[in-house]
Amino acid sequence: MKHLFSVCCSLFITTLLFAQDGHELWLRSSKSQPVNIVCSKKTPTLSVAMDELRRGWQGKSGATITLTITKEKALKYDGFKLSENAVQANNDKGILYGVYELLRRQQTGENITSEVNNPSYETRILNHWDNPDGSVERGYAGHSIFWRKDEAFTVTSQDKKLWQEYARANASVGINGTVLNNVNAAPQILNADYLNRVKVIAEILRPYGMKVYLSVKFSSPALLGKLKTSDPLDPEVIAWWKAKIKEIYSIVPDFGGLLVKASSEGQPGPQDFGRTHADGANMLADALKPYGGIVMWRAFVYSPNDKDRAKQAYNEFMPLDGQFRDNVIIQVKNGPIDFQPREPFSPLFGAMKNTSVMPEFQITQEYLGHATHLVFLAPMWEECLQSDTYQKGEGSTVARCTDGSIYQQNHTAIAGVANIGLDANWCGHHFAQANWYAFGRLAWNVNLKSEQIAEEWLRLTFYNDSSARTGSSDYNASWTNDFLKPVKQMMLDSREAAVNYMTPLGLHHIMSANEHYGPGPWWAPKGMRADWTPPYYHQASVIGIGFDRTTKGSDAVEQYHQPLASQFNDPATCPEKFLLWFHHLPWNYTMKSGRTLWDELCYDYDKGVQQVRSFQKTWDKVQPYVDSTRFTAVQRSLRSQCQNAILWKDACLLYFQQFSRMPIPYALERPVNNLDEIIKNDSRRTAE
Repeated sequence: MKHLFSVCCSLFITTLLFAQDGHELWLRSSKSQPVNIVCSKKTPTLSVAMDELRRGWQGKSGATITLTITKEKALKYDGFKLSENAVQANNDKGILYGVYELLRRQQTGENITSEVNNPSYETRILNHWDNPDGSVERGYAGHSIFWRKDEAFTVTSQDKKLWQEYARANASVGINGTVLNNVNAAPQILNADYLNRVKVIAEILRPYGMKVYLSVKFSSPALLGKLKTSDPLDPEVIAWWKAKIKEIYSIVPDFGGLLVKASSEGQPGPQDFGRTHADGANMLADALKPYGGIVMWRAFVYSPNDKDRAKQAYNEFMPLDGQFRDNVIIQVKNGPIDFQPREPFSPLFGAMKNTSVMPEFQITQEYLGHATHLVFLAPMWEECLQSDTYQKGEGSTVARCTDGSIYQQNHTAIAGVANIGLDANWCGHHFAQANWYAFGRLAWNVNLKSEQIAEEWLRLTFYNDSSARTGSSDYNASWTNDFLKPVKQMMLDSREAAVNYMTPLGLHHIMSANEHYGPGPWWAPKGMRADWTPPYYHQASVIGIGFDRTTKGSDAVEQYHQPLASQFNDPATCPEKFLLWFHHLPWNYTMKSGRTLWDELCYDYDKGVQQVRSFQKTWDKVQPYVDSTRFTAVQRSLRSQCQNAILWKDACLLYFQQFSRMPIPYALERPVNNLDEIIKNDSRRTAE
């Protein structure tokens, strides 16, 4: 009888599920209860908070909730104090965030207890790599929501509606800032026509507690101002930036500040004029200081001549520690290379003791399958944030070294490179929405666990549909056991699966040159700078594989504090997940499992493929609980992901086998692709 009920329930649920395009994200509407709101003050942000309560109240019908702005020492930044019937904060933004927290807990069934809830970081910001023509660098969800090529300066009612929806989604997870344009900045973004569009965007986002920021090209004084130089110590250059920033604040009074990529990947910077990063950042910081603006100066720098690209950010910035103004924050990628599926944390975290440092994560999946692969990134970010730097003894995690817990930073911040575009579901892949959500939640609370974030997102995104609810305990149990548990586990396993079928055991940057999608460990065109090619990183030969960063190699291990330096330096104590990051080892090196290094690589690649196949099975089984539109879209993507995972396994094993000269273990599935055909197809795509 129980089985019969489950079948009938599934059929009933399926008939009630209406098509969903994903545009509502985790804020899907549901039938609300009447609520009385007491609030003595009026601001646009408080109006938003009250509207949200009326729209989403799931508590007792007719209940009264009090919103109070007061001065409470225990509250930090935009923090709030929450109870079942009250939200208290030091400002209206704190009230708004408290309201969203209250509604989220109602919808997910989490307990609502009287407690103080403070954000980990003062500034929680998205970085959009959007260009003035509407294209998005590393964007996989359509064109920019902010810029477009045709009629670029006309603001439509649809623009305003979309920006408001965007602001609401960000505010609901505590994100309070956005950089509107690409770090590879176009100089015209500072022209009046573009700034007037920025003004309108800022007006729409402001009631939701969001400030706008811009990326700028360091050579703008010469390109826009027609000056002879952009030298940061030149008086005319200094005057030009002061005038431009004054102009920006006259248009957007609460403008947040500037993001700068300088002296990196061909982008101009202070080093072009014999100056330091501190010279360039401080010049801009001084111009912003009167208005309360900040400079986020990226530490993503590397020259073509260094023997180890992983060392360069540390080498360039550590000598400058303490030389930056207090409104400069050094923005550091989670790892030393470039948003790889797995990297050790950047050694700059914790090492710069006298400079504000902020983590930079990549929400968009540049190296993790774009909008095709299902990869939940919260475990990656949690791994980074909770890594111990040992800079101030045990417990000096990356999070505590950047959120003001250990070092007295004048400003704290965290950034995520956005995965947002004009696609109906915002992110290309329906599950990519979870990474936007996860970034916001971790930016607010660095101690949240990936498991909690995944469960919240699933409940808000797939369960909160009044048309699908029967209201029965049997349905609730069925949904929890048959949908929530397996899909949550799939999400939690997905990042490790991607590492397994792409870059196991510390391999890195072996992606195809074709937009970093798919394998390409062989790619090394004649004349190409070495650190833009995969062989530079994997160093495969008949002798072995891996990058020697020990004291006998590039000595990158010495950039880490003890005991990590010694731990990473010895292959016997180095975590195997970072083994080939720090060591070049022979193919027959014995792993902890007792297998050879070659066999371990083979088993890891095969495991990744099997994991994705299990994701397909998991998703197919939950069909009764998902509307047909989203179910089919995710199913199709999982099929493509599985095909690509097989390609990764075959390509890497067949390529590396040329050096190892060892057989693929016979217990594993045989390759189904031929290496020469894979390389030929990859070369054709790259040429296109």
